[in-house]
Amino acid sequence: MILYALIFVPVVFALLIAARPVRDARQLALIGTLLPVGLVAWLLFSFDWDLAAQFQFPSTIPWFTALGGIERGDVALGGVQLSVGVDSVSLMLVALTVLLGPICVAGSFSAITERVKTYYAWLVALQGAMTAVFLARDLVLFYVAFEFTLVPMWVLISLWGSTNRRKAATRFFLYTFTGSMIALAGLVYVVWTAAGIRGYWTFDIGDLSLFARLHLTASEQAWVMLALLAGFAVKVPLFPVHTWLPLAHTEAPTAGSVILAGVLLKLGTYGIYRFVLPFCPIAAWEYAPTVAAVSIVGIVYAGLICWVQTDVKKLVAYSSVAHLGFCILGMFSFNTAGLTGSVLYMVNHGLSTGALFLMIGMVYERYHTRSMKELGGLASRMPVWATFMVFFTLASVGLPGLNGFVSEFLCLMGAFQSNTGIVDGAGATSGRLGPWYAAIAGTGMIVAAMYLLLMVGHIVWGPLREPHGHAAHHEHGHDEGRANPPGAETHGSPLPRDLSWREIGILIPLAVACIALGVFPKPLLDGLKDPVNAIAAQVVGAGVKARTAGLPPAQEAAP
Repeated sequence: MILYALIFVPVVFALLIAARPVRDARQLALIGTLLPVGLVAWLLFSFDWDLAAQFQFPSTIPWFTALGGIERGDVALGGVQLSVGVDSVSLMLVALTVLLGPICVAGSFSAITERVKTYYAWLVALQGAMTAVFLARDLVLFYVAFEFTLVPMWVLISLWGSTNRRKAATRFFLYTFTGSMIALAGLVYVVWTAAGIRGYWTFDIGDLSLFARLHLTASEQAWVMLALLAGFAVKVPLFPVHTWLPLAHTEAPTAGSVILAGVLLKLGTYGIYRFVLPFCPIAAWEYAPTVAAVSIVGIVYAGLICWVQTDVKKLVAYSSVAHLGFCILGMFSFNTAGLTGSVLYMVNHGLSTGALFLMIGMVYERYHTRSMKELGGLASRMPVWATFMVFFTLASVGLPGLNGFVSEFLCLMGAFQSNTGIVDGAGATSGRLGPWYAAIAGTGMIVAAMYLLLMVGHIVWGPLREPHGHAAHHEHGHDEGRANPPGAETHGSPLPRDLSWREIGILIPLAVACIALGVFPKPLLDGLKDPVNAIAAQVVGAGVKARTAGLPPAQEAAP
């Protein structure tokens, strides 16, 4: 029942926020997101890491058993059920989700002053939906939760975003909803085909995965993979369906950007990992070079766009396209290093990029601008903020010793090794990529270091630059170069201050996680070994078997 609690506790608190007076909204939202933190902490200690590839704490509640279900003796088969479970991959993503929940709530205390109840109710409800996506073992539950995440995020962007918020919210909704409809068609085809052979309807993800792997032809897998990628690639987003992301990030409130980068984009990468690879292993094997090439184009292209940005929030938004290109590249290497690095990248990107959006939001609250032409030398005005900003930028760059380095290195190493085509049981060096893929993608790391360090150089170092009104106030009543102490109030004063104790407390858990995962990632690497090896063995085994048996390659039957 603990997994159900992770889903429904935020939902219950969202309803309480809507029912209670506005003065209770912040406290209820904080409690509603802190309780799942304790539940996940218990899960992490109770999880059997020796059986990391198995779904643990399983629980099933009949939902719509009449929908295609049948009974054989005392056993009920098929139907729609509230079925949940957690393996090491989904557990890590659930942990990331619940960690960012209270951080986003606390980070909104000073930024959100209007429609407070509505804001926190939707923000807390969004956490429940995202958690359900990672815990779902029933296809209907997964898809309902996957689609429901669109509604709270649309509300957050359209009501509390910047000047162009309505356009950003509409584009976000239309892009992702359209892609999800196409993905639904692919999933329905698998369910319908399975029902035609088995004689009953089942929506169990494990059963459908086994069926699709064993019974769908190469041609069918190619079409299903195309449909699934249409939905999940938009969510990642992969080039060229990424154009909704920069506008959505730029216009969203700070907490919305953190959730969008930290968790919502991972719904796409998780969907590819959980559905595309196990459902369509032959097609994934055949099209791995194409998907990898598209990922590399996104890495380089988005990096070059970041290089010329002057809006610091839009720069970090485009960097997500490049970073998640590495994630997909490692995933389609089909070996231990690449798949492990890909899953770690989902977690590490959420930590470092989510933190960068928090840093930008804290500056925006003080200066009401994100332009690098108007901001500069803030280390002299906000030394505590500058320290955190440099730290999280280096984590995003991939500095050895911080979390970003581990995942980027593993993704590149996986692509480099993925060229032997030999099945070795553990999938350690199997795949269809090779050194050239890693070499070209590696240039993206160089470009990323350049644009991120240039960003830091513009806004943190150098002579102090502030928007006109702030500078004028500074000259007429305050000491030159002196930063206000943490916690200083600024009501009625345009002069920015350094971070408050609340803001420092928000950033410390993220900084600790970045250091811990960079210095000692072994527990996570060990926990991911079994599930990623199982996925690698399925894909490589199916691909090699199809070619050995002389089956027509998926690429010949696909559009």
